[in-house]
Amino acid sequence: MDSFKIFVVEDDLIYAKILAHHLSLNPDYEVEIFRDGPSLIKNLYKNPSFITLDYNMPDMTGLEILKRIRNFNSELPVVIVSGQQDVSTAVELLKLGAYDYVIKDQDTKERLWNLARNVKENFNLKKKISVLQDEIGKKYEFNKVIKGDSQAIHNVFKLIERACKTNITVSIKGDTGTGKELVAKAIHYNSPRKNEPFVAVNVTAIPHELIEAELFGHEKGAFTGALGKRIGKFEEANHGTIFLDEIGDMDLNMQSKLLRVIQEEEVTRIGSNQPIKLNFRLIVATHKNLLDAVKKGTFREDLYYRLLGLPIELPPLRNRGTDVIILALFFIEEFCKQNKMPKLSLSPQAIEKLQSYSFPGNVRELKAISELACVMADKNVIQPDDITFSTGNTINEILLEEMTLDDYNRIIIKQFLNRYDNKVRLVASKLGIGKTTIYRLLKTEMV
Repeated sequence: MDSFKIFVVEDDLIYAKILAHHLSLNPDYEVEIFRDGPSLIKNLYKNPSFITLDYNMPDMTGLEILKRIRNFNSELPVVIVSGQQDVSTAVELLKLGAYDYVIKDQDTKERLWNLARNVKENFNLKKKISVLQDEIGKKYEFNKVIKGDSQAIHNVFKLIERACKTNITVSIKGDTGTGKELVAKAIHYNSPRKNEPFVAVNVTAIPHELIEAELFGHEKGAFTGALGKRIGKFEEANHGTIFLDEIGDMDLNMQSKLLRVIQEEEVTRIGSNQPIKLNFRLIVATHKNLLDAVKKGTFREDLYYRLLGLPIELPPLRNRGTDVIILALFFIEEFCKQNKMPKLSLSPQAIEKLQSYSFPGNVRELKAISELACVMADKNVIQPDDITFSTGNTINEILLEEMTLDDYNRIIIKQFLNRYDNKVRLVASKLGIGKTTIYRLLKTEMV
């Protein structure tokens, strides 16, 4: 633990020793005395945590010394100790950044004791925050958090790395469940804004009539139910990053208001005429093709080009090869740790079953399937029977995807193989196709 250093600057040696002794009663404090300004300034390199400074020094005034300290470290807490109660002097010193102004009397020792304690508490709090911020940065080291080793995901890593180096707007496109918010967080927490807020907003989760107030805030009485002032998500994200998920579902009226906020870098709360200047990084995401939406007239062309920035397209899980198993093992390990379960592994047959499935719900679905398998497993190895795929009707979701006919055929064949325990002859009979067709369509999956 770093020591808490206190410098007592006082030309009266006896009084200096009295103050130093009193402060040294706390074993966590390391106290050092200086009897003139120059000796203090020469020792600032020791990085004290707190300074008590006598205002009436013989060689330099307290004001001069304070200015030198502020030039060295503008955040260093300095308490001025003076024998004179001069309000104008005290005000001037406080304006220049003095932490406090204390009059020399019978209570001086206790006042300094309490001030040092408060500074130390703030000192410890800042250290904790710094540690947490470092941990957040480590947590979102994208190549450790976003699991996978396929070429498709490595291409995403390269784009994330580029996004972290600048303030460019990022537009993320990907199917539901591919991890768009995780990518947005990875960009934020590895960028220069990592110590500032990350604010995520799912556009589709906010009722149409409330979205403007949610994003831009409102004043008290701005509308029925506005019982107090509320800042919006853009203000919350000031100096940080705002992530707008499913931006393609925003209505045209709100799109025009969003465009103005992006262009002017300011918001005006509902019920106010006063614009508020902001500094934010914008990341948006959608599962839709925004260019198609522009052509259909459901998305503004000018907003589209404002948001395009650096595009990152997340591959669906079915196109990530063996990443399915890497992710499954990761989810299994995490679930076992969180629930204090013995370690579990996947049997070869379970691996084959996972690889045969198309995962229309992508990574999110794989996580749910993996966690359920952990619960269903009787032994320390997950078997095929422990893995349960969704029995819901996913055909509509599949048809929403833009794929070739061969891609659709592959998905159908995989579903049938999974249903009939990989019996190729039986599946060929059920689908009315030859075994050769099945092998031809699936050969890319087996490479």
